[in-house]
Amino acid sequence: MLHSQPQPQPQPQEQDPASSQALDILCPFTRADAIAAGLDPRVLRGKSFRRLFKGVYVSAERPPSAFLQAEAALCVHPPGAFASHVTAARLFDVPVPHLADEHVSVFVEQDRRRRKGIACHVAPAGARVAVLRGVRVCMPDRMFIELASLLSLVDLVIVGDVMVRRGWTTPEKLVALCSDSDDRYAATALRAARYVRDGVDSPMETRLRMLIVLAGLPEPEVNYKVLDERGKVIRRFDLSYPGIKLLVEYDGRQHVDDLVQYDTDIYRREDLDRWHWRLVVVTTKGIYQEPDDTLFRVRRALKERGATGLPSRLSDAWRAHFPVQQAVRRSS
Repeated sequence: MLHSQPQPQPQPQEQDPASSQALDILCPFTRADAIAAGLDPRVLRGKSFRRLFKGVYVSAERPPSAFLQAEAALCVHPPGAFASHVTAARLFDVPVPHLADEHVSVFVEQDRRRRKGIACHVAPAGARVAVLRGVRVCMPDRMFIELASLLSLVDLVIVGDVMVRRGWTTPEKLVALCSDSDDRYAATALRAARYVRDGVDSPMETRLRMLIVLAGLPEPEVNYKVLDERGKVIRRFDLSYPGIKLLVEYDGRQHVDDLVQYDTDIYRREDLDRWHWRLVVVTTKGIYQEPDDTLFRVRRALKERGATGLPSRLSDAWRAHFPVQQAVRRSS
């Protein structure tokens, strides 16, 4: 319903959102949709609406979310389009670095639409699509290969570890998927898939493991379990070398402010001492600021525990993914 405008110079007026019966303003819509529903397009510039992309709006009452952005990107494309790449990752709540664009895929070139802030891709005909909370989105296995075009090796391994932890795939299935794919980025995805492991609990655990492996040091075992005489699990170690009783652990806490946790940590350390395990604790600083120091400490611990086959010189492959912000000079 249109309101009459004052004369002689018409000015846009706020409309009651309910006045447009054919348009659900809580879902993203285009300017053309608004006009077709009888909504005065000038009110779209008012406080009742929020612009998401050029020519795409939603009621200001709808709170921002990953799903809202995906819906907005899809509403300018034909019905067969679906969320993909990092947009799919955000919908699945998979940790990925912040990338500004929303990503959409279509099946034929002529369905692509160009809009600032939206990257549109052409997916292979056999790409499977799911519906998540009403939004069409690629399946996680397809998403993994798509992300190989955007993410670094370490960030892609993090995605793979998360997918395995949630039961969406296995390391073996992920490797097979990438091996069989003829996608342009399948080889890049395959390299990451070969580093994906089962039982990884956190992205920082993946980062620590990848730092160690890319430096050429032996890969630690993931999720090693210590059993009592009855076979009951009494301790579980994220990253360890059971053969030499060496535990490498990421600890993201900067301050001990939980007395119960503090007591638990003391008892745990006593257990490690009693079982003759050595512990190397790595903090956030050891990943993002001083990865070279972390590698020095892990290599030294491996050597002191009697590990064999250690490289005389660490590989530099880790440096592309873990820049040193605070160089630490230490003697071997």
